[in-house]
This record gives sequence, structure tokens and C-alpha cells, in this order.
Amino acid sequence: MSIIRWPKLLETFGYFSLGITVAMILPLLAAFFYWDDGLLPLLTSVIISGSIGCSLVLIFRSSAIELRHRESILMVILTWVGAITLGSFPFYFSAFFPDFTDSFFESASGFTTTGATILKEIETVPNSLLFWRAMTQWLGGMGIILLGIAILPLIGIGGMDLYRAEFSGSLAEKLKPRITETVSSLWKIYFSLTLGCFLLLVAAGMGPFEAICHAFSTMATGGFSTRNSSIESFGNPLIESIIILFMVLAAINFALQYRLFVERRVLVFLRDRELRFYITLIVLATIGVFLSLTFVQRTDSGEAFRVALFQVVAMLTGTGFSSADFAQWTPFAQLVLLALMFCGGCTGSTAGGLKIARIDMLLQVIRREFRLMVEKRGVFSVYIGSTAVSKSTIQSLLNLVYLAFLVNFGACLLLTSLGTDVFTAISAVVSSMFNIGPGLGAVGPTHNYAKFPSLVKWTLSLCMIAGRLEFYVFLVILSRSFWQK
Repeated sequence: MSIIRWPKLLETFGYFSLGITVAMILPLLAAFFYWDDGLLPLLTSVIISGSIGCSLVLIFRSSAIELRHRESILMVILTWVGAITLGSFPFYFSAFFPDFTDSFFESASGFTTTGATILKEIETVPNSLLFWRAMTQWLGGMGIILLGIAILPLIGIGGMDLYRAEFSGSLAEKLKPRITETVSSLWKIYFSLTLGCFLLLVAAGMGPFEAICHAFSTMATGGFSTRNSSIESFGNPLIESIIILFMVLAAINFALQYRLFVERRVLVFLRDRELRFYITLIVLATIGVFLSLTFVQRTDSGEAFRVALFQVVAMLTGTGFSSADFAQWTPFAQLVLLALMFCGGCTGSTAGGLKIARIDMLLQVIRREFRLMVEKRGVFSVYIGSTAVSKSTIQSLLNLVYLAFLVNFGACLLLTSLGTDVFTAISAVVSSMFNIGPGLGAVGPTHNYAKFPSLVKWTLSLCMIAGRLEFYVFLVILSRSFWQK
């Protein structure tokens, strides 16, 4: 008996392919509305994606059975890579992306909410393709898998194992007895916040098309913009303030937001340890960058505070928008931003990075070791919120950190072997792994990734996917034990 039931996986992926096809219809309608050069690429992509989905469902259709644990892990990877591949078709069939490598890179950057781009002149790209580009981030923000979980049980395919596999490295909190109800609740919050962001951006003077694209990217903490200079090109402090607000919200645990917005449990929200750490980190980093810009770079204090707050939030949440060319800032300010890339947002949010709760746990582990050196017989616990965690959980956390840095080092070695300078290689890999987008050096906010050779782009694309799936889920299939009975 085969350990992996491939027909079942292919049937399940067929349903996801149909979901991607339905999602492409919106930008296709935009192409008809604007009658732009994205019409034919999108129409072709809809036909191909729909044909693949229908074929897989019809050929491999079987009785309603649950996916096994290993199949669920493989399904997560297959779905993400498959969605990225299907999502790259509108780019590939257009004249704005040179080859499939660039198209896949852009799609991977979208679905993983990274925000890195190979486009040199974004403003020349048709609106319909820009709309699809932003929409890939919005879909990836909450997760293609989560979207599918709400649908799969309706057609007889259980989704609980997919839910666990997708969030293997974070706290998956069930808000409702049924997983579909949980996912539905989270999507309602996600959609409502996106709508609120869109309406406020329109009220602040942004056009409806650009407002919806930036609302998608903001709530997904993705960072794709419709302009070459990102948010800086608008020169509107009110727009920047609105985007700051929603970047902060997007990187807060959505389960915690459910407690606030639906259950009205304000005290539970305010007392959350991870949230308080998250806000504290924003405040301290903003003060540090502000002081550096004001007293070292001699920037006007008002301007320094505005750009410091925006870039700190953009880097910490992994959104990657830019309101200034931070590659020209002081080395101290750049180093602070680089450190924030590692941290990321809260668990259960759309943000990437190691996650604030894990950073908090690491600091607690270090503090515990110092205390044990003084009090050898003491018993000191490490907490997530108000819950003490087990030794196995702590070891899993440390293993994840080791694995992240191992992947980081390996990718950096490959990039430098292909001629990338050390600083740019480190920044590009960190930015890709933790789904930031722009970095420092040759991948700063005024640059793009078009200049890199194909192997570098494929390496960074895999880094994006590995980071999005928190390394273990993506890399476990490389182990021999995964394929053994």
C-alpha cells in the first residue's frame, strides 16, 4: 500500500486550482473594464487554470476520505507551489515579464506576501495585471490553505489536518467548535479590515484603483505598490498614517482581534503578552531610528519621526512599503531595520519573520539560563502568554531558529558564489526568507531584483516559500523518513 495516495492529493489540488481560477476572474473583469494589455494573458490563464482544475477533479474524483498527516503536509506544499505556478501565468503570457523565472518569482513574492519585484517600471504595467499582482498578496495573506479549509469540508474533504500543517510552527487557536466556522470568522475580520483600509485611503485622496491595490497589500503585509517609489510617491502624510494603522493591525494575531472585535473582550486584548511586546518593540525601534536621523543625519525632527515610524512598522510587520530611501540612512538606523526583519509580527497574523512570541520565548530562555547560573536549584518557566511551555516546545523553538539560520547561511553562500556581494546577499536572503521585500544594498527600496541571474531568483523564490511555511513543513519532504512507511 502506497504511503501517499497521489490521486487524492491531485483531486484536492484540482479544487484549489478551480479556486485560483475563480480568483482570476476579478482581474479579468478589470481587464475588460480598462480594456488593457492584461486581457489576453488573464483570459488565457483562466482557461488553462480552469482546465487543469476540472481535469484533476474529474479524473481523480473519489469518495470522501480524510487526508493522512503526511498527505496533509505534502498537500500544503503542493498547494502553495501550485498556486504560485498558476498565479504566474498572467505574468508569463504578458509582455512585461521576460521569462517564466521572473514570472514565478513575482508570483511567489505575491502569494508569500514578500513584496520583492523584478519590475523596473511598475507604472507601465496594465492595471489588470497590477490588480492580480496585489490580489495574490491578499489571498496569500490569510493563506490559500485557510481559504480552502472553508470549502473542502463542503465537498467531503476534511480540512483539520491542513489547518494543523499550515500552522505547525505557531499557535493555531480554534475560536469555534468547527474549523470552518473558525476560518469563516477570521476571513470576515480580514475582509472587514481590508474594506475599512480601502475606504479610508479613498477618503484621504487616493484613487479607487490604487486604494484597493494598496488595501490588499497592506492587510496582507505584502508591500506591492502600483508606483515605482511606493508610498513615498504620494507625498501624503494622511495616507501614510492610514497605512501605518492597518499594517499594525494586520500583524496582530487575528484570533486576538476576534476577541476584541467580535467578543468585545477588551481586557483580554490589552493584556496579551505578545501584543504588548509587539507595541513596545515598535515604540523603542521608532525612538532609536528617530534619534539617529535627527541628531546624526540632521533630518528635520517632524520628518524624521514620520519616516522613522513608517519604516519601523513596515519592516517589523514585513509589509515592506517605503516612504523614504532608507538605504541612505545612518548605519545605525539601517541595522535597526535589518534586525526588525528577523522579528516579524505576531503569531496568527499575515506577517512573516520569526514572530514576536518566539522572540519573547528566546529572551525568556536566555534569562532563565542566567538565573540558573546563579540559582542552580531554581525552577524557572518559560511562558507563552500566561501558559508555561514544555521543554519539548522550547527545543522545537530552538531547532526552528537553528534551521532558519542554516537555510539563511546556505542561501547566502549560493548567492555570493554567483557574484552577489556579501551585504546584498545577506539582506536579500533575510528579506526573502522572512517575507519583507525590499532590503539593503543592491535590493534597497529604490532597486529591484531584475538584475540577478536566474539561479539567484529561483533560490530566493524557494526562500520565500520556505519562510512562509516556516521551514519545517517545506524541508521535511527532503528527509528520507518522510517517504518511509
